[in-house]
Amino acid sequence: MPTPQAEHRYPCEQCGASLRFQPGQQVLVCDWCGHRQAIGDGPTRAPARQPHGGAEAADAILADPETGRALQWDAGHKSPDLAEIPLEHGLRLDAGSDLAQTVRLLSCPNCGAQIERDGATHSSACPFCATPVVTDTGTSRKIKPQGVLPFLLTEDQAHRAMQDWLGSLWFAPSGLTAYARRGRKMRGVYSPYWTFDARTRSSYVGQRGDHYYETVWVTQQINGRSQRVAQQVRRTRWRAASGQVARDFNDVLVLASASLPRRFVDALTPWDLSHLRPYRPDYLAGLESEAYTIPLAQGHQTAREQMAGVILNDARRDIGGDEQRVDHLQTQHSDETFKHILLPIWTAAYRYNGKGYRFVVNGQSGRVMGERPWSAWKIAVAVIAALVAITAFMYLAEAGGYVDLQLGDVVQGY
Repeated sequence: MPTPQAEHRYPCEQCGASLRFQPGQQVLVCDWCGHRQAIGDGPTRAPARQPHGGAEAADAILADPETGRALQWDAGHKSPDLAEIPLEHGLRLDAGSDLAQTVRLLSCPNCGAQIERDGATHSSACPFCATPVVTDTGTSRKIKPQGVLPFLLTEDQAHRAMQDWLGSLWFAPSGLTAYARRGRKMRGVYSPYWTFDARTRSSYVGQRGDHYYETVWVTQQINGRSQRVAQQVRRTRWRAASGQVARDFNDVLVLASASLPRRFVDALTPWDLSHLRPYRPDYLAGLESEAYTIPLAQGHQTAREQMAGVILNDARRDIGGDEQRVDHLQTQHSDETFKHILLPIWTAAYRYNGKGYRFVVNGQSGRVMGERPWSAWKIAVAVIAALVAITAFMYLAEAGGYVDLQLGDVVQGY
């Protein structure tokens, strides 16, 4: 049977007030009496780079987002308590499935984000763009989350990370930086993702190119005379190649919402999914959760496209040589599973001088991305300063006799 809509409240054991999740400490905290109630086995650690290179290392993940999202760090070390769901079960979701639950949603009319709401709350502001959200969209059936990555960074730490990022930007408006420093609140939001596992076996047909060099004679003008000169010219010898490659994919990560631009999402990667925990609503106490708007089937198609990029690179490596051409590549997928998971993001949405700015911080690693603000005044001052410096240099050079402005030649002047 489908899970009915539920309202989650976590009363304090001492005073009965509502508890909220404390990022980075795996505890629920009472703001009224200060009581702390543990819900996990201690804080998670921040992501660490893998010690070995290769396709799974950090440089590959960050260098090519199109394929890098398909290769997560330490995905094979995830919690054994996390349940992988056969893909076909999710794609055939029906009215009686126990994979789904009923949730009440607030929908942002600006960026399209859908925020899950408990209790009697009927108004809010979108955590991604600060647009007022007045009415809800009613209830909807959604696949339940199987995993959650708890917040590691506190709000203060996320705020400092955002300020450092703003301070590092050239020609950013000073007013916006000062505005952001004046204790503006950030909002903790769990963002929805799909993960996909699959075994793949691929057959390819292509060509291998090996470089070789030939000596050719060309005519060149040397000291005013035409001479025949030998040069080495690189050629490529092509021959047919075919074969098979196999790869197991583990937790290919696909964003399940369109509320954030793709460049924002890519900038927040990578995530260390080895610290995923089985979903518990305790982790959401006092925080917000965004509902997925990209359905499972669409997320699965995106995951396969990401896998295809990795498989193509595998085929090229298998072909070898100096150059490769892959003319045909056919892949069979098996043992496909998925999970719906929630990842932690701190968000801030500011309006400054009539313009909106959005910032997001990875709640695990502290990576920051946001709207790139520009200060026209700072740019104008920099341009004027550069022109003044050039003019002053030319004036001093001319006065000292080092530049003949009429002839444009450098002279001694003595």
